[in-house]
Amino acid sequence: MTEHTRIPLPGEPGSKDGSDQDETKRSNSLLERAVDHFKIAGLSAPPIPLDAISAASRKPRPSPPAAKKPADPATTEAPAAADPASATAPASEFDELVARPLFAGPAGPKATADTPQPEVARHQFDGVRHEVDRAWLRDNGLIVPEGSVTTLLEEFRIIKRQLLVQAADLKRQKMGSAAQRILICSPHPGEGKTFCSVNLALSIASERETEVLLVDADMAKPSILSTLGLPGGPGLMDALTDETIDPTELVIGTDIPGLWVLPAGDTTSADSEYLSSSRTGHVLDRLTHNAPHRIVIFDSPPVLAASPAAELARHVGQAVLVARADRTGQGALEDAISLLAACPNIQLLLNASQFSPSGRRFGSYYGYKA
Repeated sequence: MTEHTRIPLPGEPGSKDGSDQDETKRSNSLLERAVDHFKIAGLSAPPIPLDAISAASRKPRPSPPAAKKPADPATTEAPAAADPASATAPASEFDELVARPLFAGPAGPKATADTPQPEVARHQFDGVRHEVDRAWLRDNGLIVPEGSVTTLLEEFRIIKRQLLVQAADLKRQKMGSAAQRILICSPHPGEGKTFCSVNLALSIASERETEVLLVDADMAKPSILSTLGLPGGPGLMDALTDETIDPTELVIGTDIPGLWVLPAGDTTSADSEYLSSSRTGHVLDRLTHNAPHRIVIFDSPPVLAASPAAELARHVGQAVLVARADRTGQGALEDAISLLAACPNIQLLLNASQFSPSGRRFGSYYGYKA
């Protein structure tokens, strides 16, 4: 469509015979002169003529057909319901163009706030609960549930809080069920890994919205059951060797709320080979299936004395390497860390330390009287 403009009369600003031409150019804004110089107006679509819009708006709307007058009232039929689409039809072709959406997605039911969402049933262990001897725990220097606040309890409160925060962060990073697993190990035997595993499990079990499953992964020398005074039975190794066994059915319950235990199971010399198989991933995923608030703690063999710890490091989100203050050397720590390199987060826990640079005394505040 050709663009038409009014030709100025002689003597008017913008006429070719007058001297006002230069003055008109000077009176135009910088933007107007740029549009005219670079021909920017030619890049846009031509406008719709007003007469075309007026003609479209004056187009008569088709009237509905007149209803036929019934000949006999006795045989009169009810008039057909009006079509909702015709009741809301645009008044004109121009109105139809304006009313048409720019982007039309695929038709389908829209989700609303009232749409029911499928609920995932939380899996609960149904093992028989056994009593844990509180006096035995106290005599062996472990945390006593429902007991008074002690220095040991306060120290493991700090440790568990850091581990729980890290587990939540790993879950936000889409690490999956591995974010809920923590490996407790040490370079050599006798450095306190089982002591730390049990105390950490007892501390996490006291959380109001978190439960803990303590797994005895030291198949060569299991000690979790004897430490808590629980009866023996099949456990992790049995679930790894027999694909028909559901590992959740081997979990032992305790009378401590939120604390569950999975025994080591049958002793075998091929424990490392079974842990390196694909069956291990299925078994461990089953232990946290539909249980996002469950933390699984593995008490593994010493890293430098047996290989299962290195195999389990591939399936956990965190590893806590226990070092005894008066026994573990720097070389042993470096070797153990290199074997646990498959775990993305390795933290050191100093055990049996008698000196604190800050002079802290955890637990003393609760017994303080003003």
